[in-house]
Amino acid sequence: MKIICIGRNYAEHAKELGNDIPSEPVVFMKPKSALLQAHTPFYYPEFTNELHYEAELVLRVCKNGKYIQERHASNYYNGITVGIDFTARDIQDECKAKGLPWEKAKAFDNSAAVGKFTDITPGMNMKNISFSLKKNDEVVQTGNSGNMIFSFDNIISHISNYFSLNIGDLIFTGTPAGVGECVVGDELELFMDDKSQLKMEIK
Repeated sequence: MKIICIGRNYAEHAKELGNDIPSEPVVFMKPKSALLQAHTPFYYPEFTNELHYEAELVLRVCKNGKYIQERHASNYYNGITVGIDFTARDIQDECKAKGLPWEKAKAFDNSAAVGKFTDITPGMNMKNISFSLKKNDEVVQTGNSGNMIFSFDNIISHISNYFSLNIGDLIFTGTPAGVGECVVGDELELFMDDKSQLKMEIK
């Protein structure tokens, strides 16, 4: 199992971080050890002083594939939920300033929190999936799949040109505007179409 992530997939988020809007999906990866296991506490990493939340829709891959055509891409995922791509923003900024990769800021242990998956059914409108993140009962991020620069199917097709997709892989599809800092004691809750998918505390 691997975790594939898409960056800068919402125009407003790209702007808030001072990044250009990409012409193709920005791809990075997290190792299996980045997945926060269910019922496992999330502890604030000791190496950062600026931990940010990034709420994202997450796809579950259900079929092995390579060089997938966009028109067939929907056959390769069968579940969707909301997750948090935790980011050590200070570490990322340091790496970016030096022109270095930023896995240390994105791919550290437990940096990928994932909610309960919902099975995708034929009647679901995948172009209108709303999601949100509450911090201490206050909504801090909202998004909708219809505002993504690159659609789910486009992402699947693009990724598969470079990496084989395997059953059980997770794909984080990008975060909307509103990312921000979280500290010890904060309670985070993720929603998809107003249904709670994950609740956690920063310890």
